[in-house]
Amino acid sequence: MKSYQKLTTAVPQQLGCRVEEEGSTSTPVGRGKLAPWWVGSGLLVAAVLLSAVTVWVLRQVSRGWPGPTPPSKCLLVPESHRFDCYPERSVVVTQELCESRGCCFIETPLLAGGKRGVPWCFYPPDFPSYMLESLNQTALGMVGLLVRRKKAYYPRDIERLRLDVEFETNTRLHIKITDAANPRYEVPIQVPRAMKRAENPIYSLDFSRDPFGVLLRRRATGTVLLNTSVAPLIFADQFLQMSTLLPSKFLYGLGEHRSTLLHSLDWTTLTLWARDVSPTESFNLYGAHPFYLLMEEGGDAHGVFLLNSNAMEVALQPAPGLTWRTIGGVLDFYIFLGPDPNMVIQQYQQVIGFPAMPPLWALGFHLCRWGYGSSNETWQTVRAMRNYQIPQDAQWNDIDYMDGYRDFTLDPQKFASLPSLVEDLHKHGQRYVMILDPGISSTNPHGSYWPFDEALRRGLFLNTTQGQPLIGQVWPGFTAFADFSNPDTHQWWLENLQRFYAHVPFDGLWIDMNEPSNFMDGSQEGCPPGELDSPPYMPAVLGDSLSAKTVCASAKQKASVHYNLHNLYGLMEAKATASALIQIRGKRPFVISRSTFPSQGQYSGHWLGDNRSQWKDMYYSIPGLLSFSLFGIPLVGADICGFSGSTSEELCTRWMQLGTFYPFARNHNTQNEKPQDPTVFSPAARTAMKNVLLTRYFLLPFLYTLFHRAHVQGDTVARPLFFEFPWDVATLGLDRQFLWGQSLLVTPVLEPGVDSVTGYVPRGVWYDFYTGSSVNSSGEMLKMSAPLDHLNLHVREGSILPTQKPGTTTEATRRNSLHLIVALSQTGTAWGDLFWDDGESLDTFERGSYSYLIFNVTQNVFTSTVLHASTEATEVTTDTLTIFGVREPPSKVLLNGQEKPFSYLHEVLTVSNLGISLSQGFSLRWL
Repeated sequence: MKSYQKLTTAVPQQLGCRVEEEGSTSTPVGRGKLAPWWVGSGLLVAAVLLSAVTVWVLRQVSRGWPGPTPPSKCLLVPESHRFDCYPERSVVVTQELCESRGCCFIETPLLAGGKRGVPWCFYPPDFPSYMLESLNQTALGMVGLLVRRKKAYYPRDIERLRLDVEFETNTRLHIKITDAANPRYEVPIQVPRAMKRAENPIYSLDFSRDPFGVLLRRRATGTVLLNTSVAPLIFADQFLQMSTLLPSKFLYGLGEHRSTLLHSLDWTTLTLWARDVSPTESFNLYGAHPFYLLMEEGGDAHGVFLLNSNAMEVALQPAPGLTWRTIGGVLDFYIFLGPDPNMVIQQYQQVIGFPAMPPLWALGFHLCRWGYGSSNETWQTVRAMRNYQIPQDAQWNDIDYMDGYRDFTLDPQKFASLPSLVEDLHKHGQRYVMILDPGISSTNPHGSYWPFDEALRRGLFLNTTQGQPLIGQVWPGFTAFADFSNPDTHQWWLENLQRFYAHVPFDGLWIDMNEPSNFMDGSQEGCPPGELDSPPYMPAVLGDSLSAKTVCASAKQKASVHYNLHNLYGLMEAKATASALIQIRGKRPFVISRSTFPSQGQYSGHWLGDNRSQWKDMYYSIPGLLSFSLFGIPLVGADICGFSGSTSEELCTRWMQLGTFYPFARNHNTQNEKPQDPTVFSPAARTAMKNVLLTRYFLLPFLYTLFHRAHVQGDTVARPLFFEFPWDVATLGLDRQFLWGQSLLVTPVLEPGVDSVTGYVPRGVWYDFYTGSSVNSSGEMLKMSAPLDHLNLHVREGSILPTQKPGTTTEATRRNSLHLIVALSQTGTAWGDLFWDDGESLDTFERGSYSYLIFNVTQNVFTSTVLHASTEATEVTTDTLTIFGVREPPSKVLLNGQEKPFSYLHEVLTVSNLGISLSQGFSLRWL
């Protein structure tokens, strides 16, 4: 076998198959010429690394090795570039075990706390891998054959693989590796099919022949984005592994986990296997998102998506490098070239689907708790909110509304007045949302519980390997689990919801416990022996078992075995639930799901799970919501004030300020804790909470427009600062602040006992949202005053925010007049837009039932241009225009040529009583 490339950010020694060059329909794979990337800087990097390695080896030899001296080929591999050959966690790796796999063994100290760091057992440079035996041109790219001549160390490794490469767009590359002879499970979600080969890709692709490796570069900079020659490709039936070097350490995504936004590459392993567990650092959590975004030097960005739903782990190391390990399916990679981070996320969503447009009321304030105890107590909370005129759009109930915690039932004593409560909510322009779980009670007398009886009759449950419904345990006791991979289950789900809706006309649905969660491990009878429940390789899942607090991986579903479908369970339930809501209500569905998978933004939003009433939990909510912005699920938030534990007035006030700017804003807590809705606190705290909620409602037109842009082109709503300032390295690790769109900077207080906050203000002019006073930043940390009743908000120069006089519901707010806030750039320009429709009808944009306006300022002239109009726009007027950054006092203001009164103070120009219909364009000039 040919040696692996010495492990640098340069590339493989043997290059053929230069994809960037047009060739014949069949490209012979020979030694080929050394590609241009190998000369120049590549030689310099190699020389520096070889020099460092030589010094390190000499130092070790002078000290004396703790055991037999390892082979020289092993000594030449620097610690940071050692790719793990023995990742099993249940085994103490000895030299004998390691060398039985043909790998290098060198002991290194453990990290602090006993955490595994540098692998003791790692691949030597000449470890056998696949060889690229042939490569042929196709209409969309290439197809190749990979052959392994020496078996790998996992059972049933596949000797012949098919390589498919499609140049799908100029910024998207699709690489798929699968069994050349036999079909394998693939994720059953729709992805776009390219119809022609990209004509001018901004990437170039090379391969090394033996060992097989992929080298992907960005044409404009020559940056190597992928170099998979650094470790062997392994493709066994239940162990698939591929490694790559990375061009930088700035890596994001790979959810769902509780962590900082920027991942540590210091020997970190991220596991993807949906699990019901309170968010805790290092645990695999509720959803699985095998996508990462990486920032390159100079501000370019790219993303990589592995379309695979099996249990998976992603190992990060300081080379910088990354290893994908999954235990089923195929290796189906999409690479997105950006080149900026916003474009990467747009390109990703072009594959997985753009998020649904939420109803306007979904963007209001939501209130819930587990433990209201009755519909009357729930109603009392709603009335108290109204009494204090605190904005609220939706009231929720947790599982205590049910009879015995059974889906589609109502507690006949404690929640008898629920239908009346819902009627009252609707009369006040408010909505009702209830929880549902996928576990269906299985212990009721036959004929007494239609949901179970009917699903059993139709065969709609997950089954054991013996063909009987798998029985686990959730809130109602013993339960069976609906199989949402079966289209017939969607119809059954709809029928159950229709029956319940006839009594309680709910507006949205909250689907919980859908990992699926199980209070048992596996089932009532455990799980059978076999390689589905006990695979040859067990990823680093919490509980060290695929069935830990969920169902058996061997469970049978309509589409496949649960082993393959587990991570898709929440997605499939969300799809069934959104479809049912559309059929029942005929309006945009509102669904919030705990478990998620790529493409789920089309069907639901997400909340970040059962957090705690602690300051650190409030902080971790920010990287959580920003990560889900990367995953194409913009409707996301955390339980404001914390779910479990007891909050404090200070914590809850600060969290309400932050949570008001979650795209999805809900205050929720658990039973047996004191209430934490705004009405229960002191007048000062209550007023602070009310005022910040009024600020959210004031900004609803801006927020709604951001969601429209997410829906039609994949923009993020809440976004990290580096999305707007990718060249500013100071922004790359920031996750204590965030932006709404391009324009609004949110800097919350995340610590107790302070009256100020330090935040980063990127280069440029930023205006205080409340006063219009400006700060011209060079890109620096600034200390800001932050008394308990104040949240720092800043408007970016050059932007225009459409706002609206706030009411206590979105329904009341949307009838009020608009107020446009202009933040002039240093050159006196600004731009903004507004999307407006009826707020709830299906497909308004697609049907043309909307209004869209562009706002622009140049040379002291504000212009509102109506690009598309609908009848709803005639019902609203633009009343006020406020312009920040007007340096000289105007002498007069002209509206459509007619002089208008105005006020001017501290470089803020305000013109009121405009009285112009939203459906009419206008111009305003100041002289």
